[in-house]
Amino acid sequence: MAKSNKAFFWGLFAAGGTVTAFLTPALVLVLLLAALGHVPTRFDYDTMHAFAANYLGKLILFGVISLSLWHCAHRLRCVLHDFGLRIDTAAAWVLYLAAAAGTAATAWVLLLIC
Repeated sequence: MAKSNKAFFWGLFAAGGTVTAFLTPALVLVLLLAALGHVPTRFDYDTMHAFAANYLGKLILFGVISLSLWHCAHRLRCVLHDFGLRIDTAAAWVLYLAAAAGTAATAWVLLLIC
């Protein structure tokens, strides 16, 4: 039987989809309230900075952002295939490298927050 990397990427895709599905509606609501000038007290700058400076907060932010990036990369790969672009290997390399670069950039930025 041939060795395949599909299970790894499908796992990241599924985890990212689940995280995105649960957190995106709440994030949209909070950002909509903030855009209308009604920032909840728990979402002011000092509180959010303290959350991002905490190691548990960094871990949560890293998980949400990186899993969403991997979900997006795989979803775009499927969309390209559905549009008839049969460049699956090249698309996989480009999109997954972009997700890996975004994950590395997320880790770097989160490590800089203190």
